[in-house]
Amino acid sequence: MPVSWQWPWAAAIVAALALAAVALALALSRRRRSRGDRVFSLGDDLNTERASTLFRRWRALSRLAVALLVAALALAGALAARPSRVASGEERSSTRDIVLCLDVSGSALPYDRQVIDTYLELVDSFAGERIGLSIFNSTSRTVFPLTDDYDLVTEQLRTAHEILGGVESQDDIDAMSDEDYQRIADWLEGTQNRTNATSLIGDGLVSCAAMLPGFAYGASDAGSQRPASIVLATDNVVSGEPTYTLEQALELTDAAGIDVDGLYSGPQESEGDDEAVGMRALIESRGGVFLTQTDDASVEDLVREINRRQAAEDEGAAQSALVDAPGWWTLALAVVMAAWLVVAWRLRR
Repeated sequence: MPVSWQWPWAAAIVAALALAAVALALALSRRRRSRGDRVFSLGDDLNTERASTLFRRWRALSRLAVALLVAALALAGALAARPSRVASGEERSSTRDIVLCLDVSGSALPYDRQVIDTYLELVDSFAGERIGLSIFNSTSRTVFPLTDDYDLVTEQLRTAHEILGGVESQDDIDAMSDEDYQRIADWLEGTQNRTNATSLIGDGLVSCAAMLPGFAYGASDAGSQRPASIVLATDNVVSGEPTYTLEQALELTDAAGIDVDGLYSGPQESEGDDEAVGMRALIESRGGVFLTQTDDASVEDLVREINRRQAAEDEGAAQSALVDAPGWWTLALAVVMAAWLVVAWRLRR
């Protein structure tokens, strides 16, 4: 990478000072010679062979020391000029928000542990997205808001996976201790605040959408809203009178530019029922992916589809910056100064 100089004038100043010092030294030397300032003559006194040898060695080392100091001064001037280079690379960033929207009604709860496993696989496949989790029955509760703290996301999902292990079958429920029952009740608290109503799918979906910036029940601020997705897991079995049907909720999310994908959280033998078939039709008619627990490579399909929609990701945007590059110059200066110290030590001997 070519090297440029941010402060070339600094090197010029160092060079000028060095030349001034040399010129001053030469002027003083000539002045002493012109005045005849001489106390003794080395040529007269060092007339033995050993003395001559030592003198020549001393003179050679002195010249080497001067040369090393000149080199060190030149390198210091180069460093003062701030050698720099252009650092370039690619910066990838994700601006997508993903809400995991989980039906925890009685009919879906026994299968939610499998959904949590799917959510964990999804999280392992993401990098940079903000993720949130909301659970709903007749009302909704936010388990954790949108965050890019994947350690927190994984911890919360694993906690849910552990808690839901006690409700996968009637035998599990019958064998449940009071402590385990209370943990599940605490986790589900806030999701059953309407009487005579459970599994209000449309209302749950709208509540999940409300976690996303820019969503205002159908109105979207296109200037500030980030690309968003909802992964809705439900068996689509409604009991009660919802404020929004699933179709109405999907119309709202579609108007707000929110993509909705579906995971069927029900028994495998019910995947052909009207509820599952109707949910698939509504999701897929709006470009979403609908997956059941028996689909092959389902998570991979969903991840690929979410990534395909990642329109807001900056695909390989080149980033350049001018950075200091003193590495080799600093190393050279250190080597030269070390050599000068060795020579100076030898001269003292």
